[in-house]
Amino acid sequence: MKNAFATLPARALAAGAALALPALPAALVALAGALLLPAAAQAQAQARDGVPLMKPPLQGAAPPATTPATPASPAAPRTIQWEALVPPNWDPFKDFKDLNFQLLDDGDPRAVKMLKRMREVWDSAPANPAIEGQSVRIPGFVVPLEDSKEGLKEFLLVPYFGACIHSPPPPANQIIHVLPRTPAKGLRSMDTVWVSGPIRAVRTDSYMGMSGYRIEAVQVAPYEEKRR
Repeated sequence: MKNAFATLPARALAAGAALALPALPAALVALAGALLLPAAAQAQAQARDGVPLMKPPLQGAAPPATTPATPASPAAPRTIQWEALVPPNWDPFKDFKDLNFQLLDDGDPRAVKMLKRMREVWDSAPANPAIEGQSVRIPGFVVPLEDSKEGLKEFLLVPYFGACIHSPPPPANQIIHVLPRTPAKGLRSMDTVWVSGPIRAVRTDSYMGMSGYRIEAVQVAPYEEKRR
């Protein structure tokens, strides 16, 4: 199944002006930021880090093609894509497909109600029981929660640049609460990393967003894409 979080941005970016985002109420445009990654933000991240980034807004945070998802040996975690966190047949837009956002103004109570309802649906997004307890390896962007002089003691891992900071949090099943076994040193907000460890369906309500998973990370390593 293709993750709706992946396919919608791809269609939206391809459609370009056809989306008519400026016509949406400001609140809903903000929420759309959780789905659409501006090209400027991606360019900013690339310029800052000096390395090609993964492309989660267009490809659902899949690992690079040079790192395919393959069954792991008993000693190695299995590389997964963000789509693996979503239960089959779960549709985050099921309750909102018949709505015409362009007809709603900022002050329209229906827009406020819709925004609240969408947030409730996304915060209660179900986990995928098929990956419960597996040892996995997944790439993502860092959202710091607790820092110390030793390093980050906990953070959120999100699938695209700006999530939870420059745009509203994605659905809970697209946010991972990471607890490194030892504090992760030298990380900044929105740095790209690989996180490895057992993944569990544990819901955590933090000040940066509701996460549907937790990884007690055996390893947090800088994200690097192999150059051809």
